[in-house]
Amino acid sequence: MTDQPIAKTNSGPVQGFVEDGVSIFKGVRYGADTATTRFAAPRRPEPWTETRDALAYGASSPQAVGGDGGGLFKSWRPDPAPPMSEDCLFLNVWTPGLRDGKKRPVMVWFHGGGFATGNGSSNAYDGVRLANRGDVVVVTVNHRLNTFGYMYLGQYGDAFADSGNGGALDMVLALEWVRDNIAEFGGDPGNVLIFGESGGGGKVSILMAMESAKGLFHKGVVQSGPWMSAVPAEEAAKASEKVVEALGLTAQTIDQIKTLPVETIQKAARDATLAGARGVGSGPVLDGRGLKVHPFNPVAAETGRDVPMMIGTCRTESSLLTGAGQPHLFNLTWESLETELEKVMPGYDVPEILAGYRKLHPDYSPANCYFTITTDRGFLRTSIAQADRKAEQGGAPVYFYILDWDTPVDGGKWMAPHALDIGFVFDNVAKSESMSGTGPEQQKIADMMSESWLAFAKTSDPNNAEVPHWPAYDVQSRATMIFDVKPRVENDPRAKDRALFKRAPVNA
Repeated sequence: MTDQPIAKTNSGPVQGFVEDGVSIFKGVRYGADTATTRFAAPRRPEPWTETRDALAYGASSPQAVGGDGGGLFKSWRPDPAPPMSEDCLFLNVWTPGLRDGKKRPVMVWFHGGGFATGNGSSNAYDGVRLANRGDVVVVTVNHRLNTFGYMYLGQYGDAFADSGNGGALDMVLALEWVRDNIAEFGGDPGNVLIFGESGGGGKVSILMAMESAKGLFHKGVVQSGPWMSAVPAEEAAKASEKVVEALGLTAQTIDQIKTLPVETIQKAARDATLAGARGVGSGPVLDGRGLKVHPFNPVAAETGRDVPMMIGTCRTESSLLTGAGQPHLFNLTWESLETELEKVMPGYDVPEILAGYRKLHPDYSPANCYFTITTDRGFLRTSIAQADRKAEQGGAPVYFYILDWDTPVDGGKWMAPHALDIGFVFDNVAKSESMSGTGPEQQKIADMMSESWLAFAKTSDPNNAEVPHWPAYDVQSRATMIFDVKPRVENDPRAKDRALFKRAPVNA
């Protein structure tokens, strides 16, 4: 392996670089410029013959600029940040070997940020340590997002039939690239794991239900991103009509939307949302084409029956998702806690739920109660529902976990926030210092989680020497791996907490 390795893809040769014995190829094109396929399915790129540099991350899909999560994401940000462009169908590969005949497991990561923001270029997703640790090939992916990936315009004619799932179809194209090219990078196209956190978990959930993705991956991990349902086509169409109206277009002039400036479409989408349009480009659409069934509602999609899964959450997801934007929540009193919960939990018996949590967890502070209750209400209950439906399907197994380790960052106020797991799964504690801090305890959690993900990638079973025996999940016992300094398995560990929500709205 040279310092300037060259890989031959189906489209043309690319030149990468080497770090710590890992060949790295950044910004590898897997699709044509989506400005040429706006609101349509992606196309494969035009082939090239001259060797292209694959030394820097490619452009991200156009999107709103995100915050830094109250400082938690600070060490994750690449500097400089990659540009934004509709020409965004790029992926990144980390591999311990090129053309060496080895069939390494392939781990394809889909980034978070809902279906609206993000990219595969975060420092936290750097694949060097994971590739070295497990002798695996790591791939991260950019694809279309928000209005450009999911605004449904199918009601305007066949030319827009795939508009509601453009971003998801990009991911399918990326997986086809992996199938066709990953052997060149020392990977096994017959052993592909897809994994993702938050919106990335939602992408894994959606791909489990897409017929065009069937056979392109062989196991999936949903980290804090259970996505049960797609957006109904009728609802998505109503939202997009408001955007078309804001653009001054009609059914007769709709083709102009293919060439309008990106900023013009972004502004129209914002204006439509402010005017009350719900769900403009918010995610994949149940369009009867790319997506014919909801991924896990009312049951797990049949296309994913034979795909083993891991599903899990962090204990206080909302300490980041809510707390970063509302810092006063970290200073709640018992008197103000109930009022704040009432604001975000209409229809729930908040006094009864709060009394139950205080009895179950007498050591919790008001802030701990707030973030645990709001996390359990959404993430935990939905993740368990997803795991239940996967298990009830009777196909491949599912494994469940909770990350219950509190980060010491900022005096420990964040507890176990959303996205804390990412640096551990990638064995990137040093690159995730702003999220987890660094030290032997952090590395111990990283050892457990990265080895579990690697074992699952290799064998479809997460058991390994770093954790106690981890049984498959079923709806009777709900065996759950608790990742903490002393990992343990408990059966349905949050049953009493969840029982407090039983009189909550069914669709909450």
